[in-house]
Amino acid sequence: MRTLGGQLLVLLLQAEGQAVPEGTSTSIIKLIVDSSAISKVVLLILALFSIVSWSIILYKLWAFQRSLRHSTSFLDVFRRSNKFSEVQAVCRSLGDSPLVGLFQSGYTELTAQLRQVPPADPSHAVPRPTLKSLTAVDRALMRASIVEVNKLEKRISFLATTASISPFIGLFGTVWGIMAAFQGIGQTGSTNLGVVAPGIAEALVATAAGLFAAIPAVYFYNQLSNRVKLFASEMDDFAMEFLNIAERNFT
Repeated sequence: MRTLGGQLLVLLLQAEGQAVPEGTSTSIIKLIVDSSAISKVVLLILALFSIVSWSIILYKLWAFQRSLRHSTSFLDVFRRSNKFSEVQAVCRSLGDSPLVGLFQSGYTELTAQLRQVPPADPSHAVPRPTLKSLTAVDRALMRASIVEVNKLEKRISFLATTASISPFIGLFGTVWGIMAAFQGIGQTGSTNLGVVAPGIAEALVATAAGLFAAIPAVYFYNQLSNRVKLFASEMDDFAMEFLNIAERNFT
């Protein structure tokens, strides 16, 4: 322990006693500018991942907020209306709601079945329109729900990809930079901190960049995935409500 402490003290004294070469800077910008071609490629890849991730995050936050507003308005219209045709009339103006896709799919199947009612006998009263298969309406709602969930999840998987591989890309840049730093030590034959520190700092910039790209991607992936689950739950509730109305009025 005394030997190790003595060696560390000697290194610190050497670092304080020797002047740093002129033009040496530890600023991040200068480290990036002076980095090797491999390090610059790694940083460029991480920057692209980060830019695309933030673009997806901002777009999805805006789109989900808009979908939430449209869903609230649509449910209000749906529950106040006495006829499905009245609800159909407002679907175009509230098209960002995933509930609209469910309603239109169910309404289309419902209308198709009601049109298949045989013509009435003139000698008898007009028959009440009835559904032939409530299960078919349920399947139509289920298919529409899958389509809407896929729309909501579109591009979110890229955030998971960014969160998974960005730290490894940054680690690759760090390992490459440390290898280059040790090669520099071998060529100069000096372990002076003024010689070693810039290479190590340059290598660690890649790790920091990888974490900078990965951490927001992890956080917002979880947030957006949770919102998709909430939308999916709301669609399930709406599908059951739609089926209850159809069963009550057309069976």
